[in-house]
Amino acid sequence: MNILGIETSCDETAAAVVKNNRQVLSNIVSSQVNLHKKYGGIVPEVAARAHVQTIIPAINESLKKAKVLPKDINCIAVTKGPGLISSLMIGVDTARSLAYVWNKPIIGINHIEAHIYSNWLKSQTSNLKPVKFPALCLIVSGGHTLLVLMKDHGKYKVLGSTRDDAAGEAFDKVAKLLKIGYPGGPIIEKLARYGNAKAFDLPRPMLAKKNFDFSFSGLKTAVIDVVRSQKSKIKSKKFIRDLCASFQKAVVDVLIEKTIRAARKYKVKAVLLCGGVAANKLLRKTLKRRIKKELLHTTYYIPHPKYCTDNAAMIALAGHYHFKRKKIDFWKTLQADANAKLK
Repeated sequence: MNILGIETSCDETAAAVVKNNRQVLSNIVSSQVNLHKKYGGIVPEVAARAHVQTIIPAINESLKKAKVLPKDINCIAVTKGPGLISSLMIGVDTARSLAYVWNKPIIGINHIEAHIYSNWLKSQTSNLKPVKFPALCLIVSGGHTLLVLMKDHGKYKVLGSTRDDAAGEAFDKVAKLLKIGYPGGPIIEKLARYGNAKAFDLPRPMLAKKNFDFSFSGLKTAVIDVVRSQKSKIKSKKFIRDLCASFQKAVVDVLIEKTIRAARKYKVKAVLLCGGVAANKLLRKTLKRRIKKELLHTTYYIPHPKYCTDNAAMIALAGHYHFKRKKIDFWKTLQADANAKLK
């Protein structure tokens, strides 16, 4: 079975072909980072125009690289939400048109669910053991920070989510505050390697709360207060590096502590890390160490870094599992949903 995946939830135009569950035949991603750099964040209108220009070339390239023709595609999977509505509509409408013209089944995929399935994509660094349920999923990206209990394929329970800024969003805002570039995650991670994570006593928001929700707005405000109180040091490389290291450590501490607590409470057999921030090395390594030490009968899964950020291979793979359960949509009625919930 060949599934064509299409992803346009935010600022990446992506198309991929996945064969027989895990084999990625192609994974094309057209990045818009350079378009949004000068704004220090994503501009929805700019993103939508770029999707219009690049989506057909991306799909054509994915078919070419996979060495398949439209007749070889068994199903089309497309991100229906959540995300920027103007971006989502480009992908959904394109997929609907192809489904009609090619006479193929179409499946609308929840973007968050697709991130979870990035852990099933075959790669050199992924754990290829079958995931045992129940599994706990930590989804950390620019727009989402959630802890989700996955009871089986297609069966989810959201245990906690962010009440304000997502973790990735907080990284971007702090990077913009420090004027060090965009996107913030990779830049802060790079600078943090040379900094002292104990230099600034930053808060760990909601860490004392017994629930599994997150909040990073207060942490961002604490960074602002540090910058305002030490304006004279803002041009110091050491100051910037130490602040980046302290901020990154605070975010990672909260994410990991909440994850470990949830894993214990629900006695999960697996912990799955995913989302753009899952590419962060400190988060990946620290969570691995804590699970190995404290959750002896729990398997840890992390996707290859290239599958952490938005891509269409994860959309196609999620589509595969929907197709197996015969959860198929109709091209006439499928609609983009900017606020789609994980069900």
